[in-house]
Amino acid sequence: MLLKDYIPNVNKKFRNFFFSGISFDSSKVKKNNIFFAIKGIKFDGNNFIPKVIKKGSKVIISEKKIKEFKNGILFIHTKNIRKLLAEVSYKIYKNKPKNLIAVTGTNGKSSIANFYYQILKLNKKRVASIGTLGVKSNILNLNLSNTTIDPIQLGQILTKLKNQRINDVIMEASSHGLKQNRLDGLKFNTGIFTNLSQDHLDYHKNLKNYLKAKLYLFENLIKKNGNVITDDKIPQFKKIKKISIKNNLKLHTLNDEKNNFKILSHSFKEESQIIKIKYKDLIEVVKLNLIGKIQLKNLLMAIIAAKKSNIGLKKILLIISKIKSVEGRFEKIGNIKNRSKVILDYAHTPEALRTCLLNLKEQFPNKKINLLFGCGGDRDQNKRSKMGKIADNYADEIYLTDDNPRFENPNKIRKDIKKGIKKKKI
Repeated sequence: MLLKDYIPNVNKKFRNFFFSGISFDSSKVKKNNIFFAIKGIKFDGNNFIPKVIKKGSKVIISEKKIKEFKNGILFIHTKNIRKLLAEVSYKIYKNKPKNLIAVTGTNGKSSIANFYYQILKLNKKRVASIGTLGVKSNILNLNLSNTTIDPIQLGQILTKLKNQRINDVIMEASSHGLKQNRLDGLKFNTGIFTNLSQDHLDYHKNLKNYLKAKLYLFENLIKKNGNVITDDKIPQFKKIKKISIKNNLKLHTLNDEKNNFKILSHSFKEESQIIKIKYKDLIEVVKLNLIGKIQLKNLLMAIIAAKKSNIGLKKILLIISKIKSVEGRFEKIGNIKNRSKVILDYAHTPEALRTCLLNLKEQFPNKKINLLFGCGGDRDQNKRSKMGKIADNYADEIYLTDDNPRFENPNKIRKDIKKGIKKKKI
């Protein structure tokens, strides 16, 4: 591979410089690899430059300004090293599935991605999902370290999926991944925005920055004439609509007439939900084996995305009663002797916890809610007492425990949550 084919604006003298691959991890560098010296939160890649040169790297890319050519080593300066890494990665791994879909937002990403995956799979389509639940496909199943993984690993996975003739891929786009340009160089056919509430403020510092990271997907990474799917009832809708008009994107909302279907009624029957759908001149009654009304919104977004992937609505309606709950999302994991239901949900934000408890109260009005929960360590501390207050307001009994404390004192985390709990015993 030659630099001129992968790195824009490289000095003419060095355009025909050969390289064998790329890496940002000094331990994985091979001979003639380009090394991207990224300054991270814990480690600075620039400190490992002497080590990678010894291993045979002859091209170093850094945000530091270093003399361009020194002792046979080419140093390339860039203002945004993470963006360049992603763009080069997706040029190297250029064989990608045709229909890429990204879903972002605070809550609901994993459910939407998995529901989309199930809809296509039940319609005998080759499909993959990538995110918090790992990589799921007919052939490739992997656990992942992050919701949105690094671009080298993602590029390799997308190439493998394409080689298996998978052309429909839905992936979760986290705010960290978007802020760190991990998806730059990819172009998505469809982008989905679920909602926005407090999360990751340890990283983004405020909600304005958090929203800006999410909106980057719609401003920069959707193909011209691509699709945007969202809920017109959320406060961020006006901004998403404005971006869609500016970028010539087709906007689809949950109750839009363009969808060709309308929800006429909704009711609960024990652990199921019954919906009456009007589709053209037909009226269908469908039983959903899903707990939590919020799952209906997630399912509708997945249905619109599936329609935009050339699955007919009639075919979708035939299989949605077979859709199963997603692991850790309003997932019923058992019963106990007194006929109580045990439900697991990965609610780790104040809004997600409130939604979860209110949905359970609505679906099971005659049941007491005993809540077992905690908060993670080394993350947004401001949400702990808020989650305590929500538990205090909506749960009948509270069992306070540890989530993943990471490097923080678990006792301190529990005390922070307890500050919001005033009425109930713990």
